[in-house]
Amino acid sequence: MLDEPRSGRLAAWGNALIAGAVPPDTAVHEIVGDDARHRVEGLPGEDTPVGLTLALGRLRALGASGLRVALPAPGHPLGLAGPPAFNAAALEAGEAVLVAGGPALGLVPEVYAVGPDGDEHVEVTWRCSAVRDAPPADVPSLGEAERELAEAMREATEVLARLDVAGAGPAARAALTAYQARAEAGRREPAPGYPPRATRVLELAQRVGALLAIAAAPQHAEHGGAVSASEITARREALRPLERTARRAQVAAYNAFVEELERRR
Repeated sequence: MLDEPRSGRLAAWGNALIAGAVPPDTAVHEIVGDDARHRVEGLPGEDTPVGLTLALGRLRALGASGLRVALPAPGHPLGLAGPPAFNAAALEAGEAVLVAGGPALGLVPEVYAVGPDGDEHVEVTWRCSAVRDAPPADVPSLGEAERELAEAMREATEVLARLDVAGAGPAARAALTAYQARAEAGRREPAPGYPPRATRVLELAQRVGALLAIAAAPQHAEHGGAVSASEITARREALRPLERTARRAQVAAYNAFVEELERRR
């Protein structure tokens, strides 16, 4: 699978743990990934930061039935419900996780590089705080997201061809080769219990996002494509609607676990 936001890993494997589909050690290992450590601060009933195992167990004990993802961007509070202070923190981080079916809580990651130069490692603190108990903003259904993505993939391919990204210099060619190698690595579900359609939508959304990142990067404009600052800005504006579609689809895919639970009730 291509790049996953930390909020996606926390929600997907947290959902699997809450549902009893995986043991705590497996869930925590998958959430932490290549980071050194994750902690949760501000959890109800805890005065100090706690580890993920305790945090997820506490949320389940408080009545949480699942976790949702938010991937906001400037002018697009995707997946958020407020209040403004939480939305601002989530926007700065570019992501957040919202608790479903229990207390109205949200978690925003703060990422730190720890250690001396050349031997750094990453630690993450999830800041937990109260949120509004309201429908999240602009989250599509899985079916709607899949239809939007099909069109977005065609548009992304056309944009790449029009910008001649493959011939735009060594940086673009290297990025495109790396993307293709990762895309061929195979498909896997976000975590046990997710429906196949969510897996398909998430993979396609991440592929669209990867292609757009290649097309938008200024270093990929060498020897072809956009060469001036104004042209690079125009390129990014042209890609913005496709990036929005890809983010909406990622949120729909990660949230499919909770949506399916709610439909069954």
